[in-house]
Amino acid sequence: MVVLNELDRFHLVMDVIDRLPQLGARAAYLKQALFDKLIKHKQYVCKHGDDMPEIAGWRWGAAKRTTTHSTSTEGDNV
Repeated sequence: MVVLNELDRFHLVMDVIDRLPQLGARAAYLKQALFDKLIKHKQYVCKHGDDMPEIAGWRWGAAKRTTTHSTSTEGDNV
């Protein structure tokens, strides 16, 4: 339902890209990748009648971090 109403994270990022002209061509590849993912999602829904597992099971902050260093700035507050 969120994807159909264009309120999902893919559409939101694409909207940000459209509203920030300073991103220019740098964001064009990302926007195309998001658009391609939405097409694959629509095809999956038509075939299976449900969201793709990576869409349905997605949660904020659930991605594993690949960096080993901390990005916290809490130690700067002295």
